[in-house]
Amino acid sequence: MKDYYAVLGIERTATKDEIRKAFTRLAHKHHPDKKGGNESKFKEVNEAYQVLSDDAKRQQYDHVGTTGGAGMGGNGGWDFSNFSGADGAGMNFDFGEIFSDFFNNAGGRAGQRIRRGRDISVDIQIPFTEAIFGTERNVLITKVGTCDTCQGSGASENSTRKTCATCNGKGQIQETRRSFLGNFTTARECETCNGSGKVPEKPCATCHGRGVLRKTEEVKITIPAGTDNGEMIRLSQRGEAIPSGVAGDLYVRVHVEPHQTFKRDGHNLTMNLEIKLSDALLGAEYAIKTLDGQITLKIPEGINYGEILRVKQQGVPQGHATSKRGDLLIRIITKTPTKLSKKARILVEELKGEGV
Repeated sequence: MKDYYAVLGIERTATKDEIRKAFTRLAHKHHPDKKGGNESKFKEVNEAYQVLSDDAKRQQYDHVGTTGGAGMGGNGGWDFSNFSGADGAGMNFDFGEIFSDFFNNAGGRAGQRIRRGRDISVDIQIPFTEAIFGTERNVLITKVGTCDTCQGSGASENSTRKTCATCNGKGQIQETRRSFLGNFTTARECETCNGSGKVPEKPCATCHGRGVLRKTEEVKITIPAGTDNGEMIRLSQRGEAIPSGVAGDLYVRVHVEPHQTFKRDGHNLTMNLEIKLSDALLGAEYAIKTLDGQITLKIPEGINYGEILRVKQQGVPQGHATSKRGDLLIRIITKTPTKLSKKARILVEELKGEGV
């Protein structure tokens, strides 16, 4: 088995949040749509995330283990990749291919592998407030999608689909290979019908019988409340379509615009509030405009520079739910006057004399 923890570069004790962050970073790095992306790495990262982000799957995976025993290959089976025969003379057999085909398709009895379209990604930018409370976006994406004319059937209107003559409706072509281990019967997908076993009698004029074509499609994206900057949202089967298969996934990377007043600190929001020196000494009330509206903040007398005042339930929603939220943390900045009037100076001198 693959070591999914190593794939994501995390410890086995990693939390769900650490798993999500590792996946977001690596998925963005390796996505095949990006320059320098790696489709194989991207799929490997996605596979690891699908297992480790699910409690039940993760528990089962941890119980089974991550590697085979001594002498085992990285896929949990014997590694024959460098085998050259007992006498060292090279033998022209691809053991990896033989055993893979044998165990997956022996005699054509195994179930057909589900064909899956390519995953795609898109970046969107939203204001700070919308990231806190959630929002929706309609995005135009150019991709390979299902043909609207034939609804993916590949057949023209009023035309039926007939049995594929190449595979006789089986969707697979069986082949027998000979090796020193014996004969192995394998099955591969029929290229004529793309594994469906059916072909249109009269192909659709729009997609020429394929059922898919490149087009621009509007996708509605729901941004959950509390979405953080750089977070990746996965839309299942909204990626590119494929003939006689399921569509890939769409990954939406969210970029949150900075706010002039507020900053995010986990589930809390932070801000600075500048107050007068006299208000710091005597106490006061200040009108504060939060993301939820205006509130009145009471400044206690004798408050120190840098002290934090907490306003509960005015922060970031937790777990993409608006019912439970973090707090608003207000840092007090005392404004010291640079120039004093004659009267003010006398008063400060009196305070100095009292040890203030």
